[in-house]
Amino acid sequence: MAAGLCVIPGLAAAGDTRFSELSATERANLGAEIREVLLSLPRDLLPDAPPPTVDLYADAVSDDLAQIAAHSATLFGPDAPARSIAFLTRDVCENCTQALTELRDLAEATGWQVRVLDMAAHADIARALELDTVPSYVLPDMMLRGAMPAIVLEKYLSR
Repeated sequence: MAAGLCVIPGLAAAGDTRFSELSATERANLGAEIREVLLSLPRDLLPDAPPPTVDLYADAVSDDLAQIAAHSATLFGPDAPARSIAFLTRDVCENCTQALTELRDLAEATGWQVRVLDMAAHADIARALELDTVPSYVLPDMMLRGAMPAIVLEKYLSR
């Protein structure tokens, strides 16, 4: 394919071309040429299977879940049920009172246990989880930063 790109009329050498600066016509011509090159390849080089999906956030999610697990006794309590949520707050928090009230109402309706933690008193956990916004919510399998409307929380707690 690289060889095909080098012979496209009207384009400079591959190393000199800034593809983001191509005009609409040049992009269309380039796309047509690339399509032609790909179609000319033997079929065994292009299997019918779809390309593998790439999860750009897989490592970050894995790290977050490991941190949640490592701090689960503090976040949820030592013998917490699976349906536990930690609510992180601090003294100065404009939205925390309303957010906590809504969370407690939802938790009662859906069978979740709520544990309230002061972010200042648990600064090590907040740093480990990279939480810097109050309120923040930590579930066994995810984190939510910032006050969440009740309807959004309900979606997460009822799944």
